[in-house]
Amino acid sequence: MTTFDLTGRVAVVTGASRGIGYHLAKQLAAAGAHVIAVARTQGGLEELDDEIRAEAERTGKGAATLVPLDLTDMAGIDRLGGAINERWGKLDILIANAAILGVIAPIGHVEAKVFERVMAVNVTATWRLIRSVDPLLRKSDAGRAAIMSSSSAHSCRAFWSAYAASKASVEALARSWAAETQNMPLRVNSVDPGATRTAMRAQAAPGEDPMTLPHPSEVASRILPVIALEVTETGLLWESSQMRFLSYNRPD
Repeated sequence: MTTFDLTGRVAVVTGASRGIGYHLAKQLAAAGAHVIAVARTQGGLEELDDEIRAEAERTGKGAATLVPLDLTDMAGIDRLGGAINERWGKLDILIANAAILGVIAPIGHVEAKVFERVMAVNVTATWRLIRSVDPLLRKSDAGRAAIMSSSSAHSCRAFWSAYAASKASVEALARSWAAETQNMPLRVNSVDPGATRTAMRAQAAPGEDPMTLPHPSEVASRILPVIALEVTETGLLWESSQMRFLSYNRPD
């Protein structure tokens, strides 16, 4: 049975002001976690905080700390880890969700500044975040990390070069991190959320009927099992549409 009583647990969610990150933050708080919600958009974070507070008044569970932060502020990511250490002395859950699409275009047409920003937000910031909170997750008795990926990392479709490369990179980061911590309580896995009714999806597929796609709240509920206390798997890919772990091919 999956356990979602997260009372006393501290969770970081990036990209928490909208979409999947917003609903993951809400659901983690509803399960009792104190959610450190990180995003650039102050208004979205305040709306999230209002909803978490309202739910907490009703159930007595969950709370949020808002961190308005552009993840290209690498020193800010470092400060985040330090602030968590000072206040809580540990971290139990990391959901590295924030990402940008860039452009859908032939590889030779992608401007250098666009490619560099995609890699900065999706890859470098994720590495910096991992580096900042790794010592804190190791202090948890059941640390859990979910690194958001995409099927694009494997399909490598035409015109998706920058985004696909960024997601392949974060999967590699997650797998290496999992290998380093496999003998610890910390479990690290990548997550493919699948097609979801989000602003990023609308940008990528402007002609698509969004009502044919699952709502971010539904997708968030499918992702939550990755951070359950019972999870023993590490270094794998969680396919949320099927709610199962997929193993990478490994050499003998």
